[in-house]
Amino acid sequence: QVQLVESGGGLVQAGGSLRLSCAASGRTFSSYLMAWFRQAPGKEREFVAAIRWSGSRTYYADSVTGRFTVSSDNAKNTVYLQMNSLKPEDTAVYYCARAISDAYYRNPRSYNYWGQGTQVTVSS
Repeated sequence: QVQLVESGGGLVQAGGSLRLSCAASGRTFSSYLMAWFRQAPGKEREFVAAIRWSGSRTYYADSVTGRFTVSSDNAKNTVYLQMNSLKPEDTAVYYCARAISDAYYRNPRSYNYWGQGTQVTVSS
């Protein structure tokens, strides 16, 4: 069984930074794509960023490119999302997930394991 546990969310002022962590346990993850999604109230879950555990490839949504950085620590089985220059529109519950397939990595349906989510609130 795979478990994903997010942490690091909180309340921050616009322009501030947060680092989210996703600790993974269970089967090894070396060949999988891991991603961060977010969901704001009344909106659909949207792709934020993704990374292979090897760190060889990363992907970002246009809305976060240049502000967010996804990284991984294989020794700790942990994926991170460093969020800088936060904006009020970044407010959402952030989820990490493990992909079934890389082909449609922006689609939540491509992921079969999800964490419980961590709330990020950015005040103006």
